[in-house]
Amino acid sequence: MCINFTNEKLQQFFNHHMFILEQEEYKREGIEWTFIDFGMDLQQTIDLIEKYNSFEQLCINFTNEKLQQYFNHHMFVLEQEEYEREGIVWTFIDFGMDLEPTINLIEKPMGILSILEEESMFPKATDKTFEEKLNNNHLGKSPNFLKPKPPKPGQQAAHFAIGHYAGNVPYNITGWLEKNKDPLNDTVVDQYKKSSNKLLVEIFADHPGQSGGAADAGGGKGGRGKKGGGFSTVSSSYKEQLNNLMATLRATQPHFVRCIIPNELKQPGVIDSHLVMHQLTCNGVLEGIRICRKGFPNRMVYPDFKLR
Repeated sequence: MCINFTNEKLQQFFNHHMFILEQEEYKREGIEWTFIDFGMDLQQTIDLIEKYNSFEQLCINFTNEKLQQYFNHHMFVLEQEEYEREGIVWTFIDFGMDLEPTINLIEKPMGILSILEEESMFPKATDKTFEEKLNNNHLGKSPNFLKPKPPKPGQQAAHFAIGHYAGNVPYNITGWLEKNKDPLNDTVVDQYKKSSNKLLVEIFADHPGQSGGAADAGGGKGGRGKKGGGFSTVSSSYKEQLNNLMATLRATQPHFVRCIIPNELKQPGVIDSHLVMHQLTCNGVLEGIRICRKGFPNRMVYPDFKLR
């Protein structure tokens, strides 16, 4: 999918670039011609792919949600501890908790990933049964599990929406069960493990294959091998890797760099105020301003203050 989408974008660029030059040549030669942007022939397919939020996008958005929670908690807890040291009368607020309802909706027992995992174990489960189980457990019960808006012309309908920190995102669950199982033929895996390509061998080092040797050895690097007589799904492997990432971050002293894109045209001196405000809202900068307004945002030693 990613490869095909990249090819689609590159083909669009090629069509647009080459045929514009061709038509400009017609114009110079005085040929009567109605301009046609051949690159737009691919726009409908590109729009469909770009605006079709599937399982992969849920994983990306959930990772961002966890990282944002970590940022909020880490930065604002430190800020409030500073207030406490300075003797400011202050009621502690955990701003990281703002994201807790969405995180619980996705990762807790009977959350979206849990239900996906459960449905993946049933041979007769379908996208429809998965959708019904999601609605039965969360629609009207979980505040951040929402009914999606009607699709625009040419778009596929979403099955549900989630109220993320960055805004409401609709999701289409078509094919999620198959993606989560991600079946890989054991015979093929064995051939990969015997490959002369060292990278390929490394990738499949912890996959049991037909022999099951790597699984018995405890698995190499936390990849997706068989376990407990069954199989490990994409969602379970993803959750394990995400938990490992968060544990690593909590064991470090982090520093954060917030990058703001001024415009999507890659042009200097152009500020898209709506785009900038959206990023400030999504990446916690406005949260930082909110907490600083409740306390003392600027600190300066007295000699520096006097000098000014």
